[in-house]
Amino acid sequence: MRLPTPHSFASVLVANRSEIARRIFRTARSAGLGTVAVYSTADARMPFVDEADAAVHLLGNTPGETYLRADLIVEAALRAGADAVHPGYGFLSENAAFARSVIDAGLTWIGPPVDAISSMGSKIEAKKLMTAAGVPVLAELTPAQVSADDLPVLVKASAGGGGRGMRVVSRLADLASEIDAASAEALSAFGDGTVFCERYLAAGRHIEVQVMADQHGTIWAVGERECSIQRRHQKVVEEAPSPLVERIPSMRPRLFDAARKAAATIGYVGAGTVEFLADEDGNFYFLEMNTRLQVEHPVTEETTGLDLVELQFAVAAGEHLPPDPPPTIGHAIEVRLYAEDPLNNWQPQTGRLHRFQVGDAALSGRNVAPGGEKVPESRGVGLRVDSGVEDGSEVTPYYDAMLAKVVAYGPSRTAVARRLAGVLDRAKIHGVGTNRDLLAWILRHPAFLAGDTNTAFFDTHGVGSSVGDDVVQVSALAAALADAAARQAGVPGRQAGGAGRDAGGAGRQADVTAAPSGLPVRVPGGWRNLASQPQRKSYRVGDVVHEVAYRLTRDGLVADGNIKLLDSTSERVVLEVDGVRRVFEVAAYGGRTPTIGPLVCVDSSLGSVTLMPVARFTDPAQLVAAGSLVAPMPGTVIRVGVAVGDVVKQGQPLLWLEAMKMEHTIAAPADGVVDELKVAAGEQVEVGAVLAVVGEDI
Repeated sequence: MRLPTPHSFASVLVANRSEIARRIFRTARSAGLGTVAVYSTADARMPFVDEADAAVHLLGNTPGETYLRADLIVEAALRAGADAVHPGYGFLSENAAFARSVIDAGLTWIGPPVDAISSMGSKIEAKKLMTAAGVPVLAELTPAQVSADDLPVLVKASAGGGGRGMRVVSRLADLASEIDAASAEALSAFGDGTVFCERYLAAGRHIEVQVMADQHGTIWAVGERECSIQRRHQKVVEEAPSPLVERIPSMRPRLFDAARKAAATIGYVGAGTVEFLADEDGNFYFLEMNTRLQVEHPVTEETTGLDLVELQFAVAAGEHLPPDPPPTIGHAIEVRLYAEDPLNNWQPQTGRLHRFQVGDAALSGRNVAPGGEKVPESRGVGLRVDSGVEDGSEVTPYYDAMLAKVVAYGPSRTAVARRLAGVLDRAKIHGVGTNRDLLAWILRHPAFLAGDTNTAFFDTHGVGSSVGDDVVQVSALAAALADAAARQAGVPGRQAGGAGRDAGGAGRQADVTAAPSGLPVRVPGGWRNLASQPQRKSYRVGDVVHEVAYRLTRDGLVADGNIKLLDSTSERVVLEVDGVRRVFEVAAYGGRTPTIGPLVCVDSSLGSVTLMPVARFTDPAQLVAAGSLVAPMPGTVIRVGVAVGDVVKQGQPLLWLEAMKMEHTIAAPADGVVDELKVAAGEQVEVGAVLAVVGEDI
């Protein structure tokens, strides 16, 4: 379905960054509109900047200096000649004052009316409006009203979203401290520290309805989505339609009616999402209305054929929607590829993304067209990658950790899940750790395939496991053999220490000896005429060091296990492992930062493994004092809870870091005394920086 191309504006500034900016640019270009980007200093080399027709630099790195500066963004639009502003999602997308400033500047606001944004901006006031409109809600509780019978409760920020300013409280004794923490986080994130409490459904279903409304009174309910699998109240997997609603189809008309009532009550125009919390019996309760496009909008596009951004443009230009939306056909699943470590408390990961290939090489690092004709069953399952990054992109601590959204769509939910898991397995993502393995594990989990998902999915089933030690060991052997092949071939930058593509040193030349004829003959790297000790290399994965020992003889490879070497180059090693031929693709890269050395990425059908070569001799300059607490990631120190000389207990929080929209606690590793405190609130720190030193309590 395509509406007439809007003619009331000719150029659109996207007040956002990364994948959503690229996504909006794609539709703008297809509609014949000019595109303008704004970008921070940290984002200067990101793909979305180059893809815009014009771009305006916002000096600074943090959101508060850049993407949250409404005045600078409006000024940028006027300077670049844009006559419309699309807010994307996050940042200022649900800020009524920003919408008003855009309109007051004579620009077209591609979003809902200012009053509609304001009415939904406070979740407390939104609940009152929805109650009056006949939409079911969970009753609001003031902190003073909460009793033991109400537990558990959810402390929730009245403003904003995305999981910020939210705490689950199971003990009355914890309520006051959790309210303080939620309020502080909400104030930092949204500029409003107001919080409230409501009953917490520990195993509820997150169901939401996409709405689209024009300026002439037509309101669509464009299908529902289920986003129940979440971490830290942020969505990880989204799908359309909802498995719960498919099981209880009587829910759908009631959900759609409630969503249309919510939109009509506030005079809504444009794209929005009404979110509900549902139980297994089909009862549901209003959570909030997001007055913007959602991250997960692609699953609706791929099951309806709509381009929701195109509809936003058309509605903003005053076009009429048809009386009814198209039906939902087939199934779509989206996973959010985050730069984070699920096995280490979801710790964000930063650094250079040396390689990013997800699905077809033609799809990686790009946004592909949404909507269009649905994929017939005979044509299988389709794939869409909405990415904010490409080879060489830097993942910084200043913004959300999401790298891309990977979407599969087709006639069957099971087939879609299977295809998406396979695409993730075969992805090549080098340089920055991600949740890729977790996502593939979810998609194959029996509970997910049965549609048995809820907001307690990770509490119930865990977060999977890391690649097994046997896979790491054989991958390390492949890395060592590739390194030997590189040094034998004289590949520049491949040295015994494991440095690779980004290193500058010259590689060691191949070993050469003389044959009886006097002609030079190449011999295998590491080969010895009189064998004594094997070649040894060590690689670190997390905190574990894996040592590889092998010899290359006239009879082939000698190593632990039933392994034969069939072929090896600097980038590809073929091994026969327990009688099965396997190909290992090896990529080596130089140091990521001054404090983080080179790494080797090994991809095979057994899994992907990132190895850090261990130097034979430790540089004394890299040693830190015993008891040192180092920054696990780059970030900003937001609070310090101790002073030098304080006696602390093991596990006691000492200070807090903020990175990638998340707060991280740094706790005492053991009982002791704070001997040194090297940072203060507000300081920016790099990964590996010493924050404090805890000594023994003498």
